Amino acid sequence: MTDINHIPGAASIILQEAKALETLAKGLDDSFNQAVAAILNASGRVAVTGMGKSGHIARKVAATFASTGTPAFFIHPSEAGHGDLGMLEVGRDVLLAFSNSGQTVELTELLQFCVRFSVKIIGVTKDPNSLLGHLSDVVFTLPTISEACPLGCAPTTSTTMMLALGDALALSLLTAKGFTLEDFHQYHPGGKLGNRLMSVGDLMHIEESMPLASPDDIMNNALFTMTGKRLGCLGIVEKGVLVGIITDGDLRRHMGPDLMQSPCSEVMTKNPTSFTPGLMAAKALAIMQSKSISNAFVLDDGGRPVGVIHIHDLLAAGVG
Repeated sequence: MTDINHIPGAASIILQEAKALETLAKGLDDSFNQAVAAILNASGRVAVTGMGKSGHIARKVAATFASTGTPAFFIHPSEAGHGDLGMLEVGRDVLLAFSNSGQTVELTELLQFCVRFSVKIIGVTKDPNSLLGHLSDVVFTLPTISEACPLGCAPTTSTTMMLALGDALALSLLTAKGFTLEDFHQYHPGGKLGNRLMSVGDLMHIEESMPLASPDDIMNNALFTMTGKRLGCLGIVEKGVLVGIITDGDLRRHMGPDLMQSPCSEVMTKNPTSFTPGLMAAKALAIMQSKSISNAFVLDDGGRPVGVIHIHDLLAAGVG
């Protein structure tokens, strides 16, 4: 078999799908706002459905909704009439249905149930005059663009547009709800993404692990505390509030015959860099690297130390 360069054909397919997405974006109208409002106003969840390739897209869209703060699940249209209709909360849920033709037979029972029991329907189809189009409360009409498949059969361009539209809905809802990075972390605690979204409070050394001394403590005694905690720093606290820090660098700068008898107040760095427990660990790492520091205390709203973070803890956790 002779070698064939498939790159031009592949590029053409990708460009066709990109053009379809551009057309989709330019054609968005108030139906998008209506769909967002319908989901925001629903007291229940979003049931996402579709058959075949549209069903695969529906599963992904449901997962994206759920992970970005909009409770959602996938309901299989063929299984709906065999008991899965019980998954829908009448009068509370919203159905988001994907069907290129809008005439998918397997969707019929599910759509009729939703109409009968006041479950709002958001339909995504190329044909607004189809069954799905007629029964939907809100209809997204996909642009009539040929599939990228050279045979014109395999769902390609149509499913790409469905996926993009689902992402746009999910992320618009995320913005409308004020969903934050901290919220996102609650739904993504595992893997590399979970590591990146950890907070300083997840990694800091707390309570007895914190090396603390007062401004009047003599360095000879304070060093026992500093070396014993093995974090390479010492927090200087006055009336419970952090007023300074002593690090290995401070010791080198003040090295001399009088160091051991000096009070901590003469050796410490005043107003040191500090963090709050809720700060994202990745942001704390960036700050520490930009300032070339290895340690920082974590403070509560009153400036009282609640923990210590070491740059090695951040790097070991893979937050960078």
